[in-house]
Amino acid sequence: MRSWASSSVFAAGRRASLVRTGIAVVLLGAVLWVLPVRRPGVDGGHHADGARVLDPFEKAGVSELTEGQRAPAFTLATLDGGLASLADHRDKLVVLNFWATWCQPCTLEMPMLEALWRGYRDRGLVVIGVSVDRGAPKMLLEPYTRNLKLTFPILLDPDSKTSGRWRVTALPATFLVRPGGEVAGMAIGAREWNSDAMRALVDHLLAGAPHH
Repeated sequence: MRSWASSSVFAAGRRASLVRTGIAVVLLGAVLWVLPVRRPGVDGGHHADGARVLDPFEKAGVSELTEGQRAPAFTLATLDGGLASLADHRDKLVVLNFWATWCQPCTLEMPMLEALWRGYRDRGLVVIGVSVDRGAPKMLLEPYTRNLKLTFPILLDPDSKTSGRWRVTALPATFLVRPGGEVAGMAIGAREWNSDAMRALVDHLLAGAPHH
């Protein structure tokens, strides 16, 4: 499986411009993603009358990647002063969420990510939040996470190098990483992470169901 870590699709100053203008909501549809994504209706299954059956990814509003892609590795500082890496959770299903305190859609979905984490952490799932706030200002981040009562791991990407390697161009951006490090799907924009459809997708991935 090839890595996308060596591919560069960004212009210089991408994150600096995004932070200065604060237009994450406007940019939700502008994400540049070159990995193959299964189109709706392809391998989705059909009824005899021609009505298409949505699969767990489509029902949850998550784009499924059609080719195995290795997740770019990273080690980042944690909000409490430690270090953590994606490899620490290689045996778990990882919901990796890139966010910022100034991103309103990020704030809206945080309680749902927390609920998903609380409901599935004993079953082999971990939610990781990566803040791309420039300079990782603790005076903003600590009250933010405390007010939202977040307990899942919060990592810091103060220079946006990690989000760059993951080709994040809009927030929030969330990736589902299978045990072993293969990226199964992605979602640009806020999602209902504790919905019935999302829990069905998580159950599907935790069960190790074959992917397309």
